[in-house]
Amino acid sequence: MPPTIRYRRTHRLLAAAAGLATVGALAAAIPASAHQDKPTPSHHHGSGRYQDVQLLSFNDLHGNLEPPTGSSGRVTELQADGTTKTVDAGGVEYLATHLRNARKGNTYSITAAAGDMVGASPLISGLFHDEPTIEALNGLDLDVTSVGNHEFDEGAKELARLQKGGCHPTDGCYGGEKFTGADFPYLAANVTDEKSGKPILKPYWVWKKNGVKVGFIGVTLEGTPNIVSAEGVKGLKFGDEVETINKYAKELQRQGVKSIVALIHEGGSPASTAYNYDCDSPGAGNGISGPIVDIAKNVTPAVDALVTGHTHQAYACTIPDPAGRPRMVTSASSFGRLYTDTTLTYDRWTGDIARTAVKSANHVVTRDVAKAADMTSLVTKWKALSAPVASRPLGYIAGDIANTGTESQAGDLIADAQLAYAKSVDPEADLAVMNPGGIRAGLTYTASSGEGDGVVTYGEAYTVQPFANTVNLVDLTGAQVITALQQQVSGANEASPKILQISKGLTYTLDLTKTGAARVVADSVKLGGTAIDPAATYRVAMNSFLAGGGDGFAELGKGGNVRVGGDDLAALGAYLTASSSAATPYPVPAADRITIVK
Repeated sequence: MPPTIRYRRTHRLLAAAAGLATVGALAAAIPASAHQDKPTPSHHHGSGRYQDVQLLSFNDLHGNLEPPTGSSGRVTELQADGTTKTVDAGGVEYLATHLRNARKGNTYSITAAAGDMVGASPLISGLFHDEPTIEALNGLDLDVTSVGNHEFDEGAKELARLQKGGCHPTDGCYGGEKFTGADFPYLAANVTDEKSGKPILKPYWVWKKNGVKVGFIGVTLEGTPNIVSAEGVKGLKFGDEVETINKYAKELQRQGVKSIVALIHEGGSPASTAYNYDCDSPGAGNGISGPIVDIAKNVTPAVDALVTGHTHQAYACTIPDPAGRPRMVTSASSFGRLYTDTTLTYDRWTGDIARTAVKSANHVVTRDVAKAADMTSLVTKWKALSAPVASRPLGYIAGDIANTGTESQAGDLIADAQLAYAKSVDPEADLAVMNPGGIRAGLTYTASSGEGDGVVTYGEAYTVQPFANTVNLVDLTGAQVITALQQQVSGANEASPKILQISKGLTYTLDLTKTGAARVVADSVKLGGTAIDPAATYRVAMNSFLAGGGDGFAELGKGGNVRVGGDDLAALGAYLTASSSAATPYPVPAADRITIVK
């Protein structure tokens, strides 16, 4: 899920045949005279008034170079009869082929992204500070991307290194080769240095070809400091998304750039999880909710399209701009499973986009195409370098342990692992809590690299918990524990609840028929079957991100008698090793600690 850090944030369905993409097209049509001037797509050489510009986009790759496994490697597709099916998707070897095929016949083509290209990455990339992902993005011919919150997992200096190149200051050069950095610009219009007030990276970038100019403004969500550790954003200020985009849109216009696209690492949630759901049904934007809706309604009409991300959802629909005109807003899920193909019709007479012609569709990165040879070489190189670490077995599981649901199986496992670690260093430890956004994947029973079914390798565990947080212990009163649970569904988290994963023995009722803090039934909170005593002191384990008050859990940041423990991934590995064997694999958790009332 979107927010976390390394150091430690019924509508009518579109009837579509299998493989058919959702088309979010604007209702109005180009005037007849415009069609007469417009060349056909296969003969665009800049001679006519109207020029179609292809915009290919994706978001939230998170270093997923290899095809992601389990539910992280599938998308839901709506069928013509109203049923759904899942399709295996993702992997840069396939993404490269799909993007290259999509560009064929399109002389005017731009590839853009909306942040979180790196961070929370699988071991093949994360072990090497995401240099492999930057190399892959260079090979994908990415033209431009905004920053996301995860670009700050290792701080602004490391982000600057990914942009400019140079070997890691601690780990040096990998494979004896100097890292050359990104061939594309990272845009960070709303991320400024606290002292100078200037953006830490370029605020915008302009694509030019044969007189056609399209400007891109890149921002991340203003709330990035709330979901990234203080160390990662030290000395930085994150501005309002709308104000920043509107400011730089005016600057671009003053430079004669009238066609503008905003790359925004913030998003929404469509009413359906199917990638080809029509979120314009029954009306423009009616099928989507979340922060991007208000942003889209307030970003200046000078911006012609919004490419978004962060929520890991798939949508291509229109939301009215402040002038009431429909404007395309897109997101391509996450992990390289989809890409969006948007047509921007450029008017050479005005220099602007003829928005009546804008259309967009999400397409699945299927695995039934030929792999791109250069990406295969890249993956093979980095996989070989990571293999000695990645292939080490940690334990055994009896079945898939998923990271989905309000309370997830993986959440139960991790919370129990952290409590076990906590008890090993402090026998007085009582309970553990884990933020859901820190659980990046589930554990898959089927072997992925010849390790054998049910075997959990270090590489697989790293994909689940890649942040290098520590497991900390703090003292909290029972009243504080209850308040922390209430903060899951109130305050900063009321609109989009973040349900903590809890260790064995802690139980409570979550009543979703109520609102705000009342959703947590206070007198239902029990430990070992006994009601939590508001006046008593409890020893609580959690990762360093939560211990710093991350994800809106301010109460967890108020703990006393702090003890900073060891690495959270090491805690998970030790727990699996101690709790499982080939003969007695770790059972799939029941995920029944939270009673949910709907």
